Amino acid sequence: MKKKLGLLYGGKSAEHNVSLQTAKAVTAALDLYKFDVYPIYISIDGTWTEGEKLETPASTIEELQLTENGGTEHVLSMLAQGKYDVVFPLLHGPNGEDGTVQGLLEVLNVPYVGNGVLASSAGMDKVIMKNVFAQAGLKQVGYTHMTRTEWEQNKEAGCALIEREIGWPCFVKPANLGSSVGISKCQNKEELIGAMEEAFQFDRKVIIEEGVVAREIEVGILGNEMPVCSVIGEIVPKKDFYDYKAKYEDEDTALIIPADLTDAQKMEMEQLAIRAFRSLDCSGLVRADFFLTESGDLLINEVNTMPGFTPFSMFPLLWKEAGVEYPQLIEKMIGLAVERHIEKQKIKYTV
Repeated sequence: MKKKLGLLYGGKSAEHNVSLQTAKAVTAALDLYKFDVYPIYISIDGTWTEGEKLETPASTIEELQLTENGGTEHVLSMLAQGKYDVVFPLLHGPNGEDGTVQGLLEVLNVPYVGNGVLASSAGMDKVIMKNVFAQAGLKQVGYTHMTRTEWEQNKEAGCALIEREIGWPCFVKPANLGSSVGISKCQNKEELIGAMEEAFQFDRKVIIEEGVVAREIEVGILGNEMPVCSVIGEIVPKKDFYDYKAKYEDEDTALIIPADLTDAQKMEMEQLAIRAFRSLDCSGLVRADFFLTESGDLLINEVNTMPGFTPFSMFPLLWKEAGVEYPQLIEKMIGLAVERHIEKQKIKYTV
């Protein structure tokens, strides 16, 4: 029997267009003989719109920007009435990847693909994520953070603290954003001030990280209680770092799969990735990103609870190298969502 799949994409986020690219790729890969697929679009202003059941994959991104078939109340009513067997959130960034939508779906008791509320929210906030990793004993680069209010009250003191605790070079990032939006590399105080102002356009909290000379190594993880790792890959950007343009606009960044690592390095990275996955109580999927320093230290950079998910993104490519093609990967993730939902139904809510 065909499953009714609600495909949730767009979102009120700076990563709105990334989500549209992901949704277009997923509609092209879904087997419409196995799934009845209903597009659910969230506009940049936060309005929800449900489209008609897909008869053919979306051929353009514009087709996915729905304007008809009810508004937010209609879509939420359909969710509450159990219209969909599973919801697949293809949302990147705040208001989608940060636990907010996941919380809504939990309240409505709707099965959904990907991480739960805690893992999504902690994984979205880089400061909280790094604090959890530190508690789990995972090695990381040095970091500190600052709110917009703290920065505006005394920029000189903020610069002095960052120079003293982190030094040069450093990276400035919005704490709650992905896809390398708003990230800058700084070599001095003047660049730092500009980077802080840029990052605060995207979030009220900014994280500042120590710059290291290292290889950028990534691994995909699939599973719930028994997660498993993909093949390991390496990002080799031709710029200073892997920024938004390098990820989504340029075509000269090299993705090396599999990465050139020793067996011991592969084993260590898999162990650390699983530890990071479990420390945040992740489920479904994660991409774990590491730095491999010249001295051979593996430092965890972050995990991404809804990584880039076009067929040419690192996460699907890592699994393709492991023998899992893109359509199979999507079906595995849907299966993991159903598995987790069934497990949650075993919880008693009365004494």
